[in-house]
Amino acid sequence: MAEWPITHQAKEFSAVTYRVQDPATDEVIETFPTATREEIENILNSAEDATYEWGEHEITQRAEVVAKAAELFDARKHDLGKIIAEEMGKPLAEGVEEAEFASEIFQYYADHGPSFAADQEIPTNSAGKAMIRRLPLGALLGVMPWNFPFYQVARFAAPNLMLGNTIVLKHAEICPRSALAIQQILIDAGLPQGAYNNVFASHDQVAEMIADPRIQGVSLTGSERAGAIIGAQASKNLKKSVLELGGSDPYIVLDTKDVKASAQLAWETRMYNTGQACNSNKRLIVMDDIYDEFVAELVELAKGMTPADPVTLAEGSGNSYGPLSSRTAAETLERQLEIAVQEGATLHVGGELGEDTAYFSPAVVTGIERGSDSYYEEFFGPVAVVYKVSSDKEALELANDCRFGLGGAVFSQDTARAEAVAQKLAVGMANVNTPAGEGAELPFGGVKRSGFGRELGPLAMDEFVNKQMYFVAD
Repeated sequence: MAEWPITHQAKEFSAVTYRVQDPATDEVIETFPTATREEIENILNSAEDATYEWGEHEITQRAEVVAKAAELFDARKHDLGKIIAEEMGKPLAEGVEEAEFASEIFQYYADHGPSFAADQEIPTNSAGKAMIRRLPLGALLGVMPWNFPFYQVARFAAPNLMLGNTIVLKHAEICPRSALAIQQILIDAGLPQGAYNNVFASHDQVAEMIADPRIQGVSLTGSERAGAIIGAQASKNLKKSVLELGGSDPYIVLDTKDVKASAQLAWETRMYNTGQACNSNKRLIVMDDIYDEFVAELVELAKGMTPADPVTLAEGSGNSYGPLSSRTAAETLERQLEIAVQEGATLHVGGELGEDTAYFSPAVVTGIERGSDSYYEEFFGPVAVVYKVSSDKEALELANDCRFGLGGAVFSQDTARAEAVAQKLAVGMANVNTPAGEGAELPFGGVKRSGFGRELGPLAMDEFVNKQMYFVAD
């Protein structure tokens, strides 16, 4: 029996329950039935049948539909933002921003997809013409998490719909309204029936779909453990997979002319989405000559944070924070911090869990020992973990001493100095003098236990594609 969490630090339920569960009160507001075997069968047939109709569309025709989806994400962004504020506690302003980013992703592929998928002639010594054609694989399964309910679906669905693939999408159990809203947008955009299919599937049903010959590949964004299980299931059935898993990204501050401003930027980055981002700056690595002042500023910033209702959190509410996605997630984070302190770490501020709620006060932690269990864990929430180093070499060694390899950032007034360190980071995304390069055009993905494959940018259209060699003899 396949039992696995599909989100970072997610609760493992004995049976999957799709529900809207208020993270502020832990109250279950609405539930949705898990798909029946007959419904799964109909969805798989529909997705396979749609591959022929959708794949026969000219790519410029597909681009028109994808562009319409972009328009609808933007037009409905306020309603979409409210949905995820209620489902997983994302501040309303951040939810609206996420819907806008989803719109940008769909528009990016509508604009550039035809050139990314164009036939490529290759030189040949044979008597004829050789081409590489980029053709759809067919129906794909996506297993998506709760922390960015629209953005992470967009970066999987948009490039693959442009290629002519069709989608079966299993969203997180706590995001059913988000899942249905996305499906409605794509239907309203003009996708043919079966080209995009939301499914409230159980874990066993996901395993069965991966094994089904009508599914040609699977993409997962989720936990390290979920990735290992999904990856094994895909491999066993000879299916291509793309896995975007956990992260414990290093954020290295070598020097700065303004410690307070540097700490402010690091803190705001860490608190985005209440710390629930896979590529958040989970390890702050700071040079010893500015370390004490840097930590002190983080502590003051944490002390100034107050809880607020995510539905009413507007842009500019930088001193307020919403709840984590669930009470279970908050309890998990609380246990992690308790263990870290037991192992010798110092909790300077925060780490307090409200009664019968998922509000977790933002925390600052120092002194986690290299080699301890806590050192190698991902803290998926509003926890800033800070390390002191005395040289660029030590900073790099600490940064790369990690089982994950998603992203990383290096800051210095001397750009060449920062680049010398950033270029040696063992990550999929390295950044200099910015927390992260972000945009629909910039590839996203990691190495090591952060998974494999790339989403966004031109590389996303090279994953689930038949790169067919096409030769015409003279």
